[in-house]
Amino acid sequence: MENKFQPTTGDTYPQKIFAHQLITVDDLSQFKKQLLEELLIVLKSHTGIIPKKWMKSHEVRRLLKISPGTLQSLKISGVIPYTKIGGVHFYDYDDIQKILESGKTGGTKNAR
Repeated sequence: MENKFQPTTGDTYPQKIFAHQLITVDDLSQFKKQLLEELLIVLKSHTGIIPKKWMKSHEVRRLLKISPGTLQSLKISGVIPYTKIGGVHFYDYDDIQKILESGKTGGTKNAR
């Protein structure tokens, strides 16, 4: 007498697998390469996004990873220029980039 698997939930498992349905190690390797290539393309396209010309305070704080108080201090001291329109402060993205560039150090590591 032949014992066959009888599904209890109505599933059709195990199904017959045909030769054209088998996945080989080479298939998986090729899939991995294609997936990585597509992910790199997507990541490169996101890094090339041109930011807005004018940013609001919350966007500047997120960009610089600073608190509202620190941003206020930078505004008061004149480090970060801004424009106020209707109670909303706007910051020029290019100005912020210039400030960051001007604060760069030589980049040499201290030898210990």
